[in-house]
Amino acid sequence: MLQTADLWLFFAMVLGVILLPGLDMAYVMANSLVGGWRRGLVATAGVVAGGACHVVLAMLGVMTLLRVVPAAFNAMLVAGAAYIVWIGWSLLRSRATVGELPTVEAPSLLTIFCRGMFTCLLNPKAYLFMLAVFPQFLRPELGTLGSQALLLWMIIAATQVAIYGGMALAGNRLRKWLGARPQADAWLARGVGVVLLAVAFSTAWAGWT
Repeated sequence: MLQTADLWLFFAMVLGVILLPGLDMAYVMANSLVGGWRRGLVATAGVVAGGACHVVLAMLGVMTLLRVVPAAFNAMLVAGAAYIVWIGWSLLRSRATVGELPTVEAPSLLTIFCRGMFTCLLNPKAYLFMLAVFPQFLRPELGTLGSQALLLWMIIAATQVAIYGGMALAGNRLRKWLGARPQADAWLARGVGVVLLAVAFSTAWAGWT
């Protein structure tokens, strides 16, 4: 198996990537602010599931295909950014504030989970990491690649849960604080939408260039 020093180095790189603002972070925070801690944690679970899919795709060689066919990567990048733009625009147009119940039926927890997984699967930051960093930590001479990939995914998943789960809980506390402040509440609901739009455009631009 991988040596302890390699695992710590991988963890440090994963932590740095996850701490960078991106689509996954924006999606989790938006759900927590609008729907509370349960929606935030379910969104986090969806992102973790998407991370597992990334590892499987890497083992199947899909990442290599994206490297060989850049147009496929660009198409996926644009699709992910467009998806987050749609979510952000929906929040901007919504009449619901963070502390109020929405005027339309809220999405189910399953829908939030699936959207979180979909967001992660279309996140260009994740693909760049899987293309450039992940393969360097797979060493055939140290054992089966499947067991190594599983261990690396466990590090990714634990880091995602710690960072995004913590953000979900923090967002929920902020949501409660705003509950007695309707004016600030309404502005924050729309501010979340603006942040999602900004993150989507900046991510798409950085990834494309």
